[in-house]
Amino acid sequence: MASVHATAIVDATAELAASVCVGPYAVIGAGVTVGEGTSIGAHCVIEGPTTIGRDNRIFSHAALGGAPQDMKYRGEPTQLVIGDRNTIREFCTLNRGTAQDTGVTRVGDDNWIMAYVHIAHDVQLGHRTILANNATLAGHVHVGDWVIVGGLSGVHQFCKIGAHAMTGFQSHVSQDVPPFMMVSGHPLAEHGFNVEGLRRRGFSRERIALVKQMHRLLYRSGLTLEQARGAIAALVGSVEGGDDDVRLLLDFLAAAKRGIVR
Repeated sequence: MASVHATAIVDATAELAASVCVGPYAVIGAGVTVGEGTSIGAHCVIEGPTTIGRDNRIFSHAALGGAPQDMKYRGEPTQLVIGDRNTIREFCTLNRGTAQDTGVTRVGDDNWIMAYVHIAHDVQLGHRTILANNATLAGHVHVGDWVIVGGLSGVHQFCKIGAHAMTGFQSHVSQDVPPFMMVSGHPLAEHGFNVEGLRRRGFSRERIALVKQMHRLLYRSGLTLEQARGAIAALVGSVEGGDDDVRLLLDFLAAAKRGIVR
């Protein structure tokens, strides 16, 4: 049996794995499933349909699985799905999806989500990201793996942030941020690429040099976007293990709909 504090309220239809721990005054509603090893802090409110994976740490006063803050929402059966080993700090809000999108707000694995973060309806958050205090992801935002979003930053609805990118403190993100790049400010501007992050993740010197070359072609060469895409594509096969990095950037640029920070 899960360890549930006497003051917590758990709906009879909620499914809690045997090693789940629920703190004082938490409320867990119908349609909620929680995996092994997850802890839920005091005063948390979790509404369903919500699925939470293994070994997550959810701190006090988090509100997960609430209805989307979308005036078009009419009570459709949408979901929040949270993966494994995430840390969700105090007063975070994560909403369910909407029928106008996939119907699912999804959080991957091993994310570090600091206090007061808001993850709106239909957000797709990857793996191993860091969302600093008060970061806000509006509806339909997509965030790739290993992204860092600076404190008090806001990401406009439908924007995408590519893998390994980083936004600085109080960034106003209203355009797509390509993979590997560092951006900050209002208006948002590019400030190099995330070289330190790539080093920490074990990128070889050759792969980092390749990313640096792609950054130069995209931001320092004076090329148009189409010309830069062509020059970046020509780098395929130039560095051992680097083709996935080239394709990651090219695929992102091809799919960008809001324009990229440039």
